[in-house]
Amino acid sequence: MSDIIIKEVKNKSELLKFIKFPLTLYENCPYYVPHLTIERKEFFNPKKNPFFNHADVSYFLAYKDRKIAGRIAAIIDHNFINFQGEQTGYFGFLDFIDDLEVVKKLFEHALNYLKNKGIKKVIGPFNFSTNHEIGILLDSYDLPPVIMMTYNYEYYPHLIESCGFKKEKDVLAYKMEVNDFPERAQKAYNLLKNRLNVTLRSVNMKKFYEELELIKEIYNSAWEKNWGFVPMTDEEFDFMAKNLKSIIIPDLCIIAEYEGKPVGFSLTLPDINQILIKLNGKLFPFGIFKFITGFKKIDFARVITLGIVKEFRNRGLDYLLYYKTFENGFKHGFYKGELSWILEDNKPMNLALQKMGASVYKTYRIYSKNI
Repeated sequence: MSDIIIKEVKNKSELLKFIKFPLTLYENCPYYVPHLTIERKEFFNPKKNPFFNHADVSYFLAYKDRKIAGRIAAIIDHNFINFQGEQTGYFGFLDFIDDLEVVKKLFEHALNYLKNKGIKKVIGPFNFSTNHEIGILLDSYDLPPVIMMTYNYEYYPHLIESCGFKKEKDVLAYKMEVNDFPERAQKAYNLLKNRLNVTLRSVNMKKFYEELELIKEIYNSAWEKNWGFVPMTDEEFDFMAKNLKSIIIPDLCIIAEYEGKPVGFSLTLPDINQILIKLNGKLFPFGIFKFITGFKKIDFARVITLGIVKEFRNRGLDYLLYYKTFENGFKHGFYKGELSWILEDNKPMNLALQKMGASVYKTYRIYSKNI
């Protein structure tokens, strides 16, 4: 049996190998969607990504037969620890060949790193936190992921569980087709809108950063009681907004107002993974042209986040935001969409989606282990 060697990433060259490993692992997988390497370099750069202002991260690569066989990140988010009051760390960016010994060695080194830092429990995968990509895909391996969602081989769950990890939480991805809207959905929309006396408007891109402040305030207050939540700092919010601004369609970013005051919002993005799947992580020299020409052909979107202030929760505002999103999306050529991720035990949100005719088509699992 070949020896498995684990190396901690120490320099930019090794970090680039860490970033690029999935390109090799999924080289022959028709469903995997590579990130743009240029975007990943910025995302992993502590000088550019403000997540690192409140986090400690260590990366590990597994080698077998002198080839990279796996990767993992050990993550300590001090904002999460302070907010939740738990000595909990994360693992993330977990990828590996179909080899249990490789996975065991990766977890051994990552968990030792966390344990030596005083961590008592580890959850994941989070890439880097719940404000980013999360989870291990449990089904629908014959479908590519949509924007900012993960994909993995079918052998991942079993090997992770063989390392002593248990289910912490499942999150769901719903699929919705516009022509699935039953007539009762439109009647419910009109009734609720009149009852709540709210107005729904598209984001004003000419006042993008002013609108961003409104959304930021709602987001952090709306999600504070949710499982796994950690508030985004102003710098993190701005960093994410800057990266997403170029693909935002104003009619798909909706703000709900009551008497002129913002009380809710939803953000939906076109599924640029329909383009990225063809680029193999490269934007230049020809990828940029494929991206520009392909953007107008995208026919799928993802409702990426939704937030409602406390006073308007459980009153149907989420339903109004979802309905308006799909109504506007239809006008822009989006006939299908994903609504994710939704906590499995978030009954109000699951019920609202089911009432509109959406159905679960993917499940992602978050694992945990006491250390």
